[in-house]
Order: sequence, then C-alpha cells, then structure tokens
Amino acid sequence: MAAPSGGRRADPAAARCGHAPGALAARAGRAGADAAVSAPAEAPRSAPSTLRALLDLRPPAQRQAYGAHRQQRAELHLPDGPGPHPVVVVLHGGFWRARRSLRYMRPACADLARDGWAAWNVEYRRVGRSEGGGWPATFADVASAIDHLADLDAPLDLTRVAAMGHSAGGQLALWAAARPHLPEGVPGADPGVAITAGVAALAAPSDLEATPDLYGPGGAVFDLMGCTPAEAPDDRYVLGNPIRRLPLGIPILLLHGDADRTVPPRRSREFAAAARAAGDQMNLIEPVGAGHRTVVDPRRPPWRELIRWLDGLPARSPARTRAAE
Repeated sequence: MAAPSGGRRADPAAARCGHAPGALAARAGRAGADAAVSAPAEAPRSAPSTLRALLDLRPPAQRQAYGAHRQQRAELHLPDGPGPHPVVVVLHGGFWRARRSLRYMRPACADLARDGWAAWNVEYRRVGRSEGGGWPATFADVASAIDHLADLDAPLDLTRVAAMGHSAGGQLALWAAARPHLPEGVPGADPGVAITAGVAALAAPSDLEATPDLYGPGGAVFDLMGCTPAEAPDDRYVLGNPIRRLPLGIPILLLHGDADRTVPPRRSREFAAAARAAGDQMNLIEPVGAGHRTVVDPRRPPWRELIRWLDGLPARSPARTRAAE
C-alpha cells in the first residue's frame, strides 16, 4: 500500500471467493535484542532534489522476465566489485493494485547497491486492469521471482538472501520469508531460493484480517484475497496472512512511522508482539513524525535504520535453498 486507495474500483474479486468455486529497532545495540525505538524522521534535506536524484541513478545491471506474463519481470541492481554479493529481494507497494509499479523502488535499490547489496526489484501481477493478480497469482509470482535468482548469470550469494518490502510489498516480503514452512502443495511452498538472512517490512499491513475497511467488499485486502475472511472457501487467509505464519525463524525488522495515516502503526506493534511471543528475533522502529512514504525514501533518516539493520545481519545464514544443496 503505497498510497491511500481513494476511489475504489468495482473489481470482480468476489468471483474468486465463495460466490463462485474458488481456488489464496534496526539492531538496537547488540545482535538478537528486541527493540522498539523512536528515530527522528524529518531532518532537513541536504540531498539533491528528487529529479536530480533520479537522473543520477545507475540503471539496473539486468532486466529479466521470470514468467510469460508482461508483469512477471524484475530488475537486478548490482554493487561494484566481483562478488558474490548478498541479495535483497525488493517488493513494492500500492495496495496490490495495478496503478503502482516497481519504478518507485528504484532509488531504494540504487542505495542498497551502493551499500553492497544486490537488489532484485520485483514486479508481479496485481489487481485491476486485467493484470490477473490476487490470490493466488500475486503470491505465486513473488515466489517465482525469488526462485529465479538461481537462474541469473550474476555473482550472487544465495546463502545470504534478505527480503524488504514497502507497504503491501512488506506483507508480501513477510509472506515470502515464511515459504519454507508452508504446507506442501500450496502456492509458494518448497522454495528454490529461500529468504535466509532476514526480512524487513516497511509500513506494512502485516495482518490481513485486522482492518475491516481494507478486507470488506471493495477494500484492498478484499481485492487481493477475493473475499472476506468469513467468506473464504479455503484456507487462503491462513496461508497468505503473515501473522498466521509465525514464527519465521529469521531476523525481522518492522519500520513504521508513527505519523502513518495509510497503514496504522499499531499493525506493526501487534505483529511485533506476536513475533516475539513466537520466539522470533524482532526489531521494531517507529520513527517520530514519519509518514507512509518517508520510511522508503533513501534521503530520509528512517531509511538509514534499514541500512544499519541489513549491515548488522550475519555474514552467512544457514542455507535453506535447493540451489545451495
């Protein structure tokens, strides 16, 4: 969810539900410490203007299709040097709807590459404009894009793969981190490349069942999942809702501005409490005065919290990938 939904379209999501046969903190001091930290958000800008910053961006090293649909594509931003480079899978937001794309994450990807991370900026099928997204296609696309890392001709360290998503992309990143624990045969199970290093969710709706105005008819979650939780003809909410997939078993960062008016900050607080109760290593940062988009802007202080957290992750993580076997 990168922007408020505004006028809601009448998307034929109900056809995917019961109305028709349906198919789904940064590290605060020391490693492993749970933290809920307030960080300043609105420091004066000394960076170039947005236009100048965009003009200065290094283009992606590769643009790849991971499937036949025109939205099944991704961009790889590589750091300098021979590698192998650790990887961050980057997932954009936008209420899972077609009007947002991976473009707004390019400045973030460029900054990740400058910090030494290969950034895999993923596009996926979304809801609306005949994109074919929603449950389970959107989830399957994210899984396929991550698995496609094993097929890239690039110096990547697939034993050190993290995921980062903003808004709706944060929900997808948390879900992707849970793939190794999904039941066999469901969308996204048996990952070819798993998220091993950690997962960061920025201003994310981490509980799909917690916000009625989003999952009711015409709401963003309803459009994504095809129905309300009460109407679901199967266990799609159990499988697709990140808070239902805990524990993740890897470090988690939630970065959520306390002035966010798009996704309530309490969603991240509730997820953090549930993750800690499940035994996960949980870091929660709530930058003071930060809005929904502030946390994903590389020119703003909250973004540096993400970079510090990434840089503090272990140099190696236990391989959970078929490619590494």
